[in-house]
Amino acid sequence: MLLAAVISLFPFTIFSTFLVPIAAAANEETSVVGMLRGLGGVAALVTGIGIAPLIARWSAPHTTAASLVMLSGTSLIATVGTLPTLIVFCVGIGAATAILTPTLLLTATTRYPNRGDSGRAATIVTATQSLAAVLAAPVIGGIALWRGWQGVLWITAIAASILAVFFLRASRVPRAGSAPRLPYAVSFAQLRHRHDLLALVAIAFLRTTAFMGYLAVLAAHYHDRFGLEPTAVTLVWTLSGASFFTGNFLAGRWARGGRRRQKLLLALGLIGAAIALIALFTTEVLAGALIATVLMGFCHAIVAALITTLIAERGDELTAAAYSINAAGMSLGVFTGALLAGAGLAFGGGGAIAWALGIPTLLALVFVPVATGRTAVHNGP
Repeated sequence: MLLAAVISLFPFTIFSTFLVPIAAAANEETSVVGMLRGLGGVAALVTGIGIAPLIARWSAPHTTAASLVMLSGTSLIATVGTLPTLIVFCVGIGAATAILTPTLLLTATTRYPNRGDSGRAATIVTATQSLAAVLAAPVIGGIALWRGWQGVLWITAIAASILAVFFLRASRVPRAGSAPRLPYAVSFAQLRHRHDLLALVAIAFLRTTAFMGYLAVLAAHYHDRFGLEPTAVTLVWTLSGASFFTGNFLAGRWARGGRRRQKLLLALGLIGAAIALIALFTTEVLAGALIATVLMGFCHAIVAALITTLIAERGDELTAAAYSINAAGMSLGVFTGALLAGAGLAFGGGGAIAWALGIPTLLALVFVPVATGRTAVHNGP
């Protein structure tokens, strides 16, 4: 499962890392090819909402294998290097990951009867993904020494295919479909009445809006404010990613301390993220900005881990649907964050960015009491 979680990050990381040579191979402007990445987010959003109630009804090994095969096939298609094949790639990878990630999280939660253990297992999956995001670039760079970006996609496709075969053969992996199979419309109806789960999805959307907006302008801010060159900015990215992994991993343990601790951690994570955001975009001292970057990644990781844990502990028969809707909400947050951060950068610089992204962060605090309140199970549509 952890290897599948890692592989799921590779295609779009490759696309972003080798955007210039990929655009050159397609004889298109870099900006045009870069915008295709947004198609993946749209595909993930639509797919996540559309299949949310269905994931729990499918065999987890077969669903994982199918999404890995889709990831493998679209990666191979992209190596043709034309604009149509790159469109297929972005849409296909977005849809594949929208199925793969919730399935992996659901599989992790169903391996353990204890709710604390299931939540911890799910956070290990997300922590591994965040670590992979930090380490993927140098690994991909090393593989690219053999036949460039196309060679990396070939290797990714082969690895995904091998993992797909493993999941098909791994009969011991529990079926997500072992949970009660609610009708499609009933799943959405029951989820609508689970205010705690909806509050968690809202927090995830707002948190992702703030964090992805911050990442969208991070390089530009460090260059404009402190004069850092791209090579130095990559180290800042690594620092941010490492702090996010650390926070995600540790919060998975801390979250097992009961409802009061979970509420406190969720609130402190959002407050710390807001403070870090304001400090980062207002300070004139590089050391202060780097400390704020570490705090930003760490606090957002705590919130992300708490959301994953609470869905695992509270979801019951709606866990799969909640994970899928949560992923769709985060996909929407990526677009919203980039829009808000871009507007802030264009109209007011660092201060405006801090306000534009700080408001969603603080707004998420409103949903914390509902998200961590007593579970209210609704047994009818």
